[in-house]
Amino acid sequence: MTDSSPRLVPVTPDNFDAVCAVRVHPAQEHLVSPVVKSLAEAYVHGETAWPRAIVDGDEVVGFVMAFMDFVWDPAKDPEHRRSGLWRLNIAAGRQGKGYGRFAVEAVTEEIRRRGGTRVYVTWKPVEDSPEPFYLGLGFRRTGELSGDEPVGVRDLTPGPDAAPVPA
Repeated sequence: MTDSSPRLVPVTPDNFDAVCAVRVHPAQEHLVSPVVKSLAEAYVHGETAWPRAIVDGDEVVGFVMAFMDFVWDPAKDPEHRRSGLWRLNIAAGRQGKGYGRFAVEAVTEEIRRRGGTRVYVTWKPVEDSPEPFYLGLGFRRTGELSGDEPVGVRDLTPGPDAAPVPA
């Protein structure tokens, strides 16, 4: 990372092209969808998608999208409420500099702030998968599959400034 602090910012008309230009290393392209697909999914899942550019200084270095399921009916299925990481794309030339870890922690803090008690993630079960990365950040396998992808979870403790989530 540079001398500036990385931060998550909304995707706007001003940074849209730079966000869409984020490309992971070619050997990772089979592991994660391109940013433009994620933004299309964010559009059609607007109630739960939380897309953000990862910016350091003035440079877009990556993209992260969370899903935040805070609009749910606990009477129907109180255990179904889930929030977590949907996508994480770090630009090929910016990998290995802590941006992925930063993004996961920033999403985790946002979910905690909104009252979440767990963060979920899935990954492709292939060679060079990001599983070791997620396990190293405190996620553990749940034993579930989402499609053919293992599900990981990280338990959270409530933060001191947890706020009620707007309906």
